[in-house]
Amino acid sequence: MTLKEKLSAVSNWQPPTVPETIPHGDMPGDKVQIGEEHIRKANILFPRVLEEMAKIQSEKIVLSVHGGSGVGKSETASLLGYYLRELGIGSYVLSGDNYPRRIPLYNDAERARIFRAEGLKGLLSSGLYSPEVQESLNTLWEQELDPDPAQAENYPWLAEYQKSGRAALSGYLGTANEQDFDEINSVIANFRSGAPSGWFKRMGRTEAERWYSSIDLRDVQVLILEWTHGGSAHLQGVDIPILLRSTPEETREHRRSRARDGKTDSAFTTMVLEIEQKLLDDRACFAKIILSKSGELLEIPSPAAE
Repeated sequence: MTLKEKLSAVSNWQPPTVPETIPHGDMPGDKVQIGEEHIRKANILFPRVLEEMAKIQSEKIVLSVHGGSGVGKSETASLLGYYLRELGIGSYVLSGDNYPRRIPLYNDAERARIFRAEGLKGLLSSGLYSPEVQESLNTLWEQELDPDPAQAENYPWLAEYQKSGRAALSGYLGTANEQDFDEINSVIANFRSGAPSGWFKRMGRTEAERWYSSIDLRDVQVLILEWTHGGSAHLQGVDIPILLRSTPEETREHRRSRARDGKTDSAFTTMVLEIEQKLLDDRACFAKIILSKSGELLEIPSPAAE
C-alpha cells in the first residue's frame, strides 16, 4: 500500500491513546517528557499535518518541527511519529542537535569568544577602550555579566561592547559556521532517494561521544526532523516545515525543566535565545504550519518587505 493510499484511507481521524513510553528522537541523553499539554497540542496539529501530506505526491516525505530551544519540539515530533505509525505509516524522528560542528561545551565557548572578541573591537573602533575599561571588563567577564544590559547603567561604554558583540553573534548562530547543514542535507537526500538504510550521526556532550548508527529506512515513509534550525534557508529537502511559536521566556522555562544546561538563567543564554527567536520569526513566513504556545493554529505571515 502506497503512502498516498494510506493517507487517502484516513477519514475522521481520532487521537489514539498515548502510552506512557513511546519512541522519540535520536539525540543521546535527551530528556523527553511528554505531558497532557503536549498531547493536546499534537492532537490539534496532526490533522493539519495530514492535510499537508496529502498534497505531496512523493512516497518519502520530510517534516521539520522547529522552534525555540526547549519549546517542545522533541515531544511534539515524537507524538507525530507515534500517530503516523498508528496509521501504518512508518516514521523516524531525527534530532538536528546531533549535527553541530562542535560539541556543546566547545560551541558555547565559541559563542562566548565571538561575542567578547567582537565586543572589544567595537570598543576600540568607537574610541571607548582604555586600560580602565579593560579592568572593569575583566571583572564582568569573571562574573559572566558582560552580556547583561542592566550593567550598562554602571558602565555606559558597555552598551557599545554589547551591541558589537551581539551583532557578531547574530552572524554565527544558526549559520553553516555553527551547524553542519551539508551533512544533515545529505542524510535527508539519502532518505528521499529511497535508500534502504543510512548512517545517522550521534553526538553526546564530550569530544569522545561521536559516532554513527546505521538506520534501516526501508519501512520509513516520513522522516521527522526536530531542530531549532529546522526552518533555516540552509536546510534542503523539507516538505512541511512546522513552526512551534514561543517567547524566549517560555523557552527558558522549558529548558530549566529539562536541565538542558547549567546556566539557563544567565544573561548570555537569554541573549542567545533572543537572537534565535529573531531568526525563527524572520523565517516564519516559510512555514507550512504554525502552532502557538497555547495550541492555536496561526496564519502564515507574509514575507517581510526588503
